[in-house]
Amino acid sequence: MEVKIEASWKALLQDEFNKPYFQELTAFVRQEYGSKRVFPPPKDIFRAFDLCPFDQVKVVILGQDPYHGPGQAHGLCFSVNQDIPMPPSLVNIYKEIQDDLGGEMPTHGNLEHWAEQGVFLLNATLTVIAGMAGSHQKKGWETFTDEVIRLISEKKEHVVFMLWGAYAQDKAWMIDEKKHLILKAPHPSPLSAHRGFFGCRHFSRASDYLKEHNLSEIEWI
Repeated sequence: MEVKIEASWKALLQDEFNKPYFQELTAFVRQEYGSKRVFPPPKDIFRAFDLCPFDQVKVVILGQDPYHGPGQAHGLCFSVNQDIPMPPSLVNIYKEIQDDLGGEMPTHGNLEHWAEQGVFLLNATLTVIAGMAGSHQKKGWETFTDEVIRLISEKKEHVVFMLWGAYAQDKAWMIDEKKHLILKAPHPSPLSAHRGFFGCRHFSRASDYLKEHNLSEIEWI
């Protein structure tokens, strides 16, 4: 079936798009957008893929599902549109970057500049009903995004996977740790950031690993 997504991802995932589960998922998502308020806007469902082509992926950060407040979600995990207040988890991510690498706290929460440098900001579920966290889980998105993670692990080398919180860490079994760097920490949410997200130094560790493998570092701030 025809899916509007960046060309390198389209070539890699075409078999997946043709599977019955994905066609059922597409029909479900279309129906939801037609009858409910669903985020992100349809054009942004695959924005993480569009801004970070497969061959440019250097870092993968995994989220669970999109923000469910008005105007927040735009297809990148942890990121919000520029004119939207920063969510607490993202504030904590910025605090950790500041403590780890220095620099000034950004004034907005739009992480497109990360994606354009090779940070793949993937939510396990790519759509959500307004005001209902987790409302599109177990409809097929996780099957799709698990395959995306598996393909990155299989077909690339020297990718940094940042797995924050138990949900993301449950995906570690799909990643070949002989070829990639897996970094684990508690979730940056205010409920858990003090249990080890603060001080994890994932951003400097990612920079060191990329440098070690002759890959350009990410400018995080």
